[in-house]
Amino acid sequence: MDYPRPCGCKGRRTCLSCEAEFGILRSDFYTTFQHSDSYVYCPLCSKIYPGWDVEKIMNEHSAVPSHRGTAGEDYGGVYIELNFLTKEEETQLLHALDEMPWDVSQSGRRKQNFGPKTNFKKTRLKAGQFAGFPRSTEFVQRRFANVPLLATFQTIEQCSLEYDPERGASIDPHIDDCWIWGERVVTVNLLSDSVLTMSLPRNADGKSKYNLNFVDQYRDRLLAELVDEQTLASYENRIVRIPMPRRSLLVLYGPPRYQWEHSVLREDIRDRRVCLAYREFTSMYLQGGSDFGQSEVIYERAKQFWDHRTEAVAS
Repeated sequence: MDYPRPCGCKGRRTCLSCEAEFGILRSDFYTTFQHSDSYVYCPLCSKIYPGWDVEKIMNEHSAVPSHRGTAGEDYGGVYIELNFLTKEEETQLLHALDEMPWDVSQSGRRKQNFGPKTNFKKTRLKAGQFAGFPRSTEFVQRRFANVPLLATFQTIEQCSLEYDPERGASIDPHIDDCWIWGERVVTVNLLSDSVLTMSLPRNADGKSKYNLNFVDQYRDRLLAELVDEQTLASYENRIVRIPMPRRSLLVLYGPPRYQWEHSVLREDIRDRRVCLAYREFTSMYLQGGSDFGQSEVIYERAKQFWDHRTEAVAS
């Protein structure tokens, strides 16, 4: 079923509702990954360790010796800042988000999207009705300036995503579009702990998928060098589970951004989870880039913040 269903799903993407209504057999990535060599990223020492249970691995960080003497491996391109928000800030932020309408999305999620209109297949960009971001979320973007990795980050899309276990919410393994969205993939996790599962692309159809062919145009300007094919092949049948603790900031860049797919498994959503996802433009659309003429008005609008209680702004 390629057409959108009432729940918002289409194609192979499903939720509990359409699986029951249409008898759809879901893609069971959980079982597939259970048969992989699983590692967990520890945000306390920035290493990965064999295992599946992220809480267990994090708890073992404070063991004596740390991680019970296991030597962790490097897994670059991941930055996690625990307690990026306070409890009070999280409460206020969620209250404001829930005062705005949520739209249905695929795989049992709901979303609020604030950004330009993009056509990934035709690589077309328009400002559309984009008019900036809710003022209630402005402090989150301002706080990015305190993170050295994000010192030059310019938000041009902000998306609220809700994952609810009652709908079987998840997101299949994928790589964010590489034509328009820049290197740093930023997520602020709210309301409950979750996990981002990294896996190597399976059955990829060359560089056309995810618009990966565009990476060659700005590869020399990436923050982290991509690994060679031989190194990547050595990770075959491996997954890496990255904790997304409540109120934390997660940034992916370099190899995890471009050479690994990321997913959120249904089995890792035990309570309602809301995240704020932030995107920047690729270098072609930055000032001085070849396509800056198409993005200049979007940058101006991205400086605006409006009161969601008094203004109805479409995006």
